[in-house]
Amino acid sequence: MKLKIQPAVVLWIVPLTGHFVVAVKIGMRHPDPVVETSSLSSVNPPDVWYRLSIPEEVIDRGCLSALQLEAITYAAQQHETFLPNGDRAAYLIGDGAGVGKGRTIAGIIYENYLLGRKRSLWFSVSNDLKYDAERDLRDIGAKNIQVHSLNKFKYGKISSKHNGSVKKGVIFATYSSLIGESQSGGKYKTRFEQLLHWCGEDFDGVIVYDECHKAKNVCPIGSSKPTKTGLAVLELQNKLPKARVVYASATGASEPRNMAYMNRLGIWGHKTPFREFGNFIQAVERRGVGAMEIVAMDMKLRGMYIARQLSFTGVTFKIEEVPLTQQYIKMYNKSVRLWVSAREKFQQAANLMEAEQRMKKSMWGQFWSAHQRFFKYLCIASKVRRVVQLAREEVQNGKCVVIGLQSTGEARTLEALEEGGGELNDFVSTAKGVLQSLIEKHFPAPDRQKLYSLLGIDLSAKKTPSPNDTAAEPEQKGKKRKGSEVKKQPKKKPRKHGGLSGTSSEESQSDESDKDSGKDCDSDDSFKSISSADEDDDFNPFRDESDDDEEDDPWLIRKEPKKGKEKKKKKRRKSIDPDSIQSALLASGLGSTRPAFTASVIAPSTPATESQDSCLTSQDAVEHAQKMKRDLLEQLEKLAEDLPPNTLDELIDELGGPDNVAEMTGRKGRVVSNDDGSITYESRSELDVPVEILNLTEKQRFMDGEKNISIISEAASSGISLQADRRVKNQRRRVHMTLELPWSADRAIQQFGRTHRSNQVTAPEYVFLISELAGEQRFASIVAKRLESLGALTHGDRRATETRDLSRFNFDNKYGRNALEIVMKSIVKLDAPLVSPPSDFKGDFFKEIQSGLIGVGLINVEDRSGTLSLDKDYNNMGKFLNRILGMEVQQQNALFQYFSDTLAAVIQEAKKNGRYDMGILDLGSGDEKVKKVDCRKFLTPGYTTSGHVELYTVSVERGMSWEEATHAWAEQNGSDDGFYVQMRNNKKTAILVKEVNTKKRLFLVYRPNTGRQLKLETYADIKKKFKKVLSEDAKQHWTDQYQSSAKICSHAFWRGNCKKASVGLQCEVGLRCRTYYVLCGSVLSVWNELEEVLTPVSGTNVKVQIVRLRTEDGQRIVGLIIPANCVSPLINKLSTSHQCQQLAVQEQQKRQQLHPQSLSHAPNT
Repeated sequence: MKLKIQPAVVLWIVPLTGHFVVAVKIGMRHPDPVVETSSLSSVNPPDVWYRLSIPEEVIDRGCLSALQLEAITYAAQQHETFLPNGDRAAYLIGDGAGVGKGRTIAGIIYENYLLGRKRSLWFSVSNDLKYDAERDLRDIGAKNIQVHSLNKFKYGKISSKHNGSVKKGVIFATYSSLIGESQSGGKYKTRFEQLLHWCGEDFDGVIVYDECHKAKNVCPIGSSKPTKTGLAVLELQNKLPKARVVYASATGASEPRNMAYMNRLGIWGHKTPFREFGNFIQAVERRGVGAMEIVAMDMKLRGMYIARQLSFTGVTFKIEEVPLTQQYIKMYNKSVRLWVSAREKFQQAANLMEAEQRMKKSMWGQFWSAHQRFFKYLCIASKVRRVVQLAREEVQNGKCVVIGLQSTGEARTLEALEEGGGELNDFVSTAKGVLQSLIEKHFPAPDRQKLYSLLGIDLSAKKTPSPNDTAAEPEQKGKKRKGSEVKKQPKKKPRKHGGLSGTSSEESQSDESDKDSGKDCDSDDSFKSISSADEDDDFNPFRDESDDDEEDDPWLIRKEPKKGKEKKKKKRRKSIDPDSIQSALLASGLGSTRPAFTASVIAPSTPATESQDSCLTSQDAVEHAQKMKRDLLEQLEKLAEDLPPNTLDELIDELGGPDNVAEMTGRKGRVVSNDDGSITYESRSELDVPVEILNLTEKQRFMDGEKNISIISEAASSGISLQADRRVKNQRRRVHMTLELPWSADRAIQQFGRTHRSNQVTAPEYVFLISELAGEQRFASIVAKRLESLGALTHGDRRATETRDLSRFNFDNKYGRNALEIVMKSIVKLDAPLVSPPSDFKGDFFKEIQSGLIGVGLINVEDRSGTLSLDKDYNNMGKFLNRILGMEVQQQNALFQYFSDTLAAVIQEAKKNGRYDMGILDLGSGDEKVKKVDCRKFLTPGYTTSGHVELYTVSVERGMSWEEATHAWAEQNGSDDGFYVQMRNNKKTAILVKEVNTKKRLFLVYRPNTGRQLKLETYADIKKKFKKVLSEDAKQHWTDQYQSSAKICSHAFWRGNCKKASVGLQCEVGLRCRTYYVLCGSVLSVWNELEEVLTPVSGTNVKVQIVRLRTEDGQRIVGLIIPANCVSPLINKLSTSHQCQQLAVQEQQKRQQLHPQSLSHAPNT
């Protein structure tokens, strides 16, 4: 299915160049069409009174486009106002990629430089962006403004001699450098103090927070503490109240929580409706995404926000669902069975070894994260063939292809190389590597080798060590002391960049555990970002799998063995002493019968016989656990023949090898197949190209048309431009395919922004490949959720991203969680099911799904009684979707179908009760007719005197008259299209249907009272309730309902009475003509009054409904719907604040007559 931007959207999208330049009548137009979202374009920013000082010739040469000049003007103008608490107001630039934020910022710095404010600070994410900053300043003709890197300065005064006496210019710094401090001490021993001293007390220059979403997490979410960086960003603003602050970021604040550091916007604080940031967050999150859009509109109205993005016109999207082959399904199901048995064995062995609680926790953390990675690799592998096929077709059609991957699987390749001693006979299977390293490193069976070496016993005569056994901590005589000491050390070490489940304790920094923690350069970077909850994203599918307690390396504490000690050990042969085995087990955290948290020590005086028994059991247990481990590895070897190879290597091989494919990833080497069919591992670096600039060289080859296919991974995706640029040789249209959607939408946007940028010849095509596996849709669902909220905040409108139609896969919301709860409870018979199980499922649905869910640990079976209980996190969406990947294909699809049906039922129910949060209601863009009946205007309090709100009364008419119906019918040609009649309560009603999807037999339905229906009906449903008639038979029933629905709701029409109407309330179900009250304008400033009126009527948690209207005379209105029974109390409240504000305005006008210069900001005063 191809998704083009629907015309309904285009109606609302306003090309900015035309719409804005009214405000700023200078500059040339931007090279590409730029849009802003409909809700933002419906409000106008304040009038411009500021005159720019930037020289005419810069503007005439077109160095800054009209769009950029507009942002500079508004920023400068906003910087002339002060907030009620005396701080200077800040400006927020939310422009998307390709609008040229860099030049806009350079322009703001230049403007202030010309006015004598010659010191500026520019914060960004990485030091490399300093060169971009210099380039931007140079491009706009400000080459005399020097840019200095903060990290190049010595600690001490920046203006002092040993720092080159820097007195003016721009200091460029990264957010992380803000918290740097020197070890030697001294007066200016921190970067923060250096900057403060350089700026001086009354600093009124510019501070730019570029990519400011990186300073997020200032606001503690739940138990997490605010980050140091975030606090430093806030502190700097507090210390320099007169500074001219600019916040800039394309992904803005993807969640309102990340706005905590924007305290200069004046949305919360002194003399605003919200005293603290916390109050603002509560209000917004309680009222749903609608409230966030109001915030964005309000900020634009007050002249402190601008958000435009490159138009997505011409970009096509398609979601390609990849069917699975029988062979693949067989292999998948085999893997599932292997994992289920692995889970049982892990559990048995852990019980046999009587492992401590903490050990178990760490083990399960590793287990489930490996489980997820394994199946993720399988998911991706199912799409390789289709991608190769599509890529070849596109290249033949004269386009070029960009394939986006998240991870390269390099760590597994290196492990396999190590095992094979540098030789490979086939491509490495990443999936196999994941499970193999899990079993080898984390299976709860202490290796004989390690155990005896712990005791200093030499077994070299009996058994040769296997290559992946790292000899463990050499511990003499099995004394418990040392083992327990080692454990205590890393206690409560903060996890720097939590690996997969936090195994990054100091002790375990051996190579293997490092690889396993997903910390290798690029291989699993998608996980890296997730586990560092702090860093990139707040959705963390593993956070619930293993909490952030201190976790040491499981089963044995590993340290690189010291060679000398090993030799000594070999000389000392010993007889095996049962006591020492037991104590060694204890030392390594196994075999402790007591729970880890009790501090009582086992009495030393145990009779000898007892200790021998326990020793035997422990020895048998060890033997038994080791056997299980060997069995698992054997099973894995059998399965390995069918497991898919490393995706990246296979792709490159299938698409013609490294000579045809430009690879931009973070890995150092690759596996290639040679002409003679042999397989070798080679380094990616080339003779004349250093590794550092390898990706840039590859990019150049792609842009020059030497290679028509490129593969980019996460590591390469930030900052590389691959669009069909007018300045490069390769101008073929780009087709951007994603095999795995990134975890977070910030990243998805980052990746899509590689191929869709300014100055391109053609817009790219996006192809999302989603396999039929149920859990696969979940990757899409997360991105969809984040895109939705990104759209909402960055560009003030959730629907900004609606053409990227992934929202049908969006279940991670409260309806999804509610549905999941019902599903899980109905499977363990705690609750009645809402819907019947999928009809095409062969076998006993509930029974099979039950055993499947036990296999993935979402349902626990009590050992003795056999009763079923749900896992503590059973209604965690991310965990559910992660885990069901580990069920057999037929089961997971059936379960997912059942979940989707339940979700649909839950949403249906919410809509019936009027509790559904629909986002934005659009009226007047389709078949409705919208008339403006009345409009009242009120002034509002706030630091801008021109702030006001308007209350509109509008009437909306929907429905379809008989004439329109016959017109629509005349164009239909399907055999089942036409009029149908239904009999209910002795009344007949007619509908008109039209077939739109012949494969699934879906029909579009028109009704006389409500016009075209959104929901498509299946033929079976229509046949159940209606029978087909000729048009003249339907005419009477059609016109009856059409006429009565002008005044009477559906209930009254069918039943003769309506419960709501009889109590005197208004019921609008099925009404053709409806009245809406819409509040527009600076709604935030009257938020408290609004809450006071709404809460008694609708409760505190009802979502605010935003509506977008287009009246018949073309006027656009965007605002909040006010329920009819709240209108008169609201008018009373607004009138009182209106009168107060009028007095304030008169006062101000008097003052201005006395001091006229306070407002004229001519550049030469």
